[in-house]
Amino acid sequence: MTREQIQQHQADRLRSLLQRLIPANHFWTSKWQAAGVDLSQAAIDSLRAPEDLSRFPLTTKAELVEDYKGHPPYGSNLTFEVGTYSRFCQTSGTTGQPLRWLDTPESWQWMLGCWEQIFEMSGLRADDRLAFPFSFGPFLGFWAAFEGAARLGRLCLPGGGMSSEARLKFIEENQATVVCCTPTYALRLAEVAADLAKQPGNSTASEMLKSVRLLIVAGEPGGSVPSIRNKIEAAWGARVIDHWGMTEVGPLAAECVENPGGLHILETECIAEIIDPETGYVLLADGCWPMADGRQSQPSSPPIRGELVITNLGRIGSPMIRYRTGDIVELDSLPCPCGRNLLRLKGGILGRIDDMLTIRGNNVFPTAIEAILREFPEVIEFQFRTVTRDSMPQLQIEIETTMGIPDADELDEFHAMIDRIESAIHDRLHFCPEVIPVDTHSLPRSEMKSRRMNRKQK
Repeated sequence: MTREQIQQHQADRLRSLLQRLIPANHFWTSKWQAAGVDLSQAAIDSLRAPEDLSRFPLTTKAELVEDYKGHPPYGSNLTFEVGTYSRFCQTSGTTGQPLRWLDTPESWQWMLGCWEQIFEMSGLRADDRLAFPFSFGPFLGFWAAFEGAARLGRLCLPGGGMSSEARLKFIEENQATVVCCTPTYALRLAEVAADLAKQPGNSTASEMLKSVRLLIVAGEPGGSVPSIRNKIEAAWGARVIDHWGMTEVGPLAAECVENPGGLHILETECIAEIIDPETGYVLLADGCWPMADGRQSQPSSPPIRGELVITNLGRIGSPMIRYRTGDIVELDSLPCPCGRNLLRLKGGILGRIDDMLTIRGNNVFPTAIEAILREFPEVIEFQFRTVTRDSMPQLQIEIETTMGIPDADELDEFHAMIDRIESAIHDRLHFCPEVIPVDTHSLPRSEMKSRRMNRKQK
């Protein structure tokens, strides 16, 4: 599709969506009426996307949480009677109150269709076998990916209810070629494979992982961060493809095979905007940004960076309109060599607004710190902690290293490594952290989203 065709397609689907929501969906109808939005048929019929989206107010997670309290247990963002819904999922709660989400069979099929596009971008082959090494709980995770791949006729291998050691054996014995997991768990599995390889009679780590040619990662920033990507690819000897989605909006972005280090938004299935997170002003809509006279100019410079806002177009049963994702992104205005005219996010998800730290006057995202730590092959795992001392924030980083807690004859080498880490962070992020070594295997691991950030006072 050309940009013009994409825009027309979005406008048609947005009008169709609104016609089904008003007045059936209580959440959206009451929200827009309170904001003074013209919901007449004539107003909807004349709606253009994305330029007319500004008629509608932004939506936040806090609103959803309040709606759940007033309309338990599923909230009022339900276009149909509860009896017509067949799928339940729940957010992980990493940023606060978990949200429960229901989908109708129609909306679930839309979700699988999104995954089919993601798999196409990822270069999925007809002979691929996909392993899903995680527990199939209420978190949406890769439920839709599993069923999307099955709908395409691929062999899908469920890895729930297993230890990491058992999952590695499961991958090896079934000769899985694609693994879907978080970036953190991809590194964890590689770490476990290396530990198992030290035991007599076991295969080497590279032999355990050799059937895998592709890892599709999601759930946290990292797949598009060069140092994290490189570490995963080196450990597995396989290509990493990044993917983005949220329980609230669905699976809506993926990296193409041809151009690593960024995410294409599935604009056939949603409308994406980039806003100033402080003012809510729209910096970008439909690949363009507003000029003073209201017209749109083609992007060139300066770079557009802000908060990603999503309107999904096919999840009729529980849609999201102008949802503030909390994810910080930057527009890539260069044409993609894959030839798709879809909006592309440079570097994928750069961080989350609610994760941002202010250290010595510097605004820092944990992803930027992780990117530096992953450049050091000695670092296995880590955890951040902010400590307020004398009214000033200080960042502590606990790290596990391949050296463990060093012996007396290793102290000089160990302290030199710590100095290099602290210097790298100081040189690039302009503050000096306190790096604290801890015992091997003392920090928590997770198969889902990692929780490496703690805040405390001292």
